[in-house]
Amino acid sequence: MKKLCRITEEEVISEFLKAEFYQVEYDPDRTQFESIVYDPDLSDPEENALRRALLFRRRGHMWRELPPDTQWWEIDFRPEESERVNVFPRAQWRGLARGNFNSLHVAAELRSQCSGPNPSPFVLKIQALCSLMRQEGPRSTILLIGVDESRRVTLLEGNHRFVAALLLPRELMLKRLRLVCGFSPLMENCCWYKTSFSSLARYLKNRIKYIRNEEADVSRWVLLPVRGAKARAPIPGAATSSAKTK
Repeated sequence: MKKLCRITEEEVISEFLKAEFYQVEYDPDRTQFESIVYDPDLSDPEENALRRALLFRRRGHMWRELPPDTQWWEIDFRPEESERVNVFPRAQWRGLARGNFNSLHVAAELRSQCSGPNPSPFVLKIQALCSLMRQEGPRSTILLIGVDESRRVTLLEGNHRFVAALLLPRELMLKRLRLVCGFSPLMENCCWYKTSFSSLARYLKNRIKYIRNEEADVSRWVLLPVRGAKARAPIPGAATSSAKTK
C-alpha cells in the first residue's frame, strides 16, 4: 500500500455524501441538492459547508470520531493487500464475519452463501453489485482509515462495494475501485478502527454532546443559479426538513 496524492477533506466528504444520498433521510430535499452532490464545485467554501451539513445528517456521529489530524490520501492498492483490510464492524457484517472481520474471510463467507439455495436479501445485494461492477463505468471511491500505510486498515465507507469487488477477477477490482485512506497516528483512539472501552466511552460522550446535531442544519444554505454564479438565500421549508435531523 503506497500513498499517491493528498486528498482534501472536502473531496472526501463529497465522495462520502454521494454514496449516502440515496437514503430516505434525503428524500424531502433531494431534488434541491442533487446538483451540488453529484456535480460538486470543491473550490466553493459554501458548497463544501452545505455538503458537510448534509453528510452530518446521517454520518455526523461517525465523522466526529476521526482524529482531527487525519490526512486523506489516494493510495496505490494491490488486490493481494486485501488481507490487511477489515470490514466496518456493524449491522449485518457482524453476523457474517462471526468475529473475524478480515475482508478476505468475509468474502469467502459470502462466496459460499452465493452458491447456496435461497440467498438472503443481503447476499442478493452483493450479487447485484458484482453484476454492476462487471460493466464499464467510472471508478467508485472507497474510504478506509488506518494509522499508516504499513498496518491494517478498516473500511469506513464502501463495505458492500469492496467485498463485492473481492468476488470479481483482480483486474476488474483495480478498474472499478479508487481507494482513499485517512491516516492518523491517533487512529487507534477511534472506535471505528479499534474498539476499546476508552474509544467507546468517547463515542458515547460525543453522541450525548451532539444529540441535537446542529451541524446538520442546512437552513443557512441554498444554491440558486444567478448569471452563472451561485447566490445564497433562505431555503423555503428548511426549518421543517432540518428539524428531522435532531
